[in-house]
Amino acid sequence: MVSTRGHPQEFPEPDLTPSKSTPSRARARKGEWAHTPSNLTIIWLFISLPLVAWDTGYVMLRPYSMPGGSLHWPIWAPYELYGKVDYIYGWKAFNEKNGFTAAQGFLNTIETLMYVYYLYILFAFGRQSKAQGRGAPKASTVGFLGQQRYVDGGKGAVAVLVAFSAAVMTVSKTVLYWMNEYYSGFDNIGHNTFVDLLFLWIIPNGAWLVLPSYMIYVTGSEILQGLTIAASGAIASSDDTSLVKTE
Repeated sequence: MVSTRGHPQEFPEPDLTPSKSTPSRARARKGEWAHTPSNLTIIWLFISLPLVAWDTGYVMLRPYSMPGGSLHWPIWAPYELYGKVDYIYGWKAFNEKNGFTAAQGFLNTIETLMYVYYLYILFAFGRQSKAQGRGAPKASTVGFLGQQRYVDGGKGAVAVLVAFSAAVMTVSKTVLYWMNEYYSGFDNIGHNTFVDLLFLWIIPNGAWLVLPSYMIYVTGSEILQGLTIAASGAIASSDDTSLVKTE
């Protein structure tokens, strides 16, 4: 037991008054781990998810979604142009039974479901607070929807892991998409002028490299932050045990 010999006075009575704040907010104030998504992450998902669903629908419903198909107008009308910019989306790849397009669309479906599940956890179980997770903006910055949302505990751990895994999947899939062109001698996009390629292929597809990479950095930092806190707690518990003395 802990030695108390020579203590100059009796221990004070413990304060049993219940805290006015919830346990989760108390943990947040103490600096313990919480997943706090950045505003940029939420905005990016709200923009990208409808676009990915639109793209996946086009791919999976070919040839009906393609020019001349019964579903082409008006939902997928812009793909008449894009199919001429990138043949992987056009009749050339479809007639050659190139499976890359559909395989990418299948992965898009899984990736999208992961992001949707992440948002579900965030808005179904998240709380409004000033929690300082890795993704939290500076105090001077107004949080998304006016206040910063955070998720702690097991739900927060699941949310950050799903977001990290989905972002890694997005970047890996997009790099594969680019490398497929490089190693095929730019078979599907090499016919474009540089200006067309820049504004109709490089910049639009580059967004799916830059923003998910940012998500990987933020969520990966949060995972490391949580592991560091857990490791520090384990070390502290070990140190506390070493203070116990037996008579």
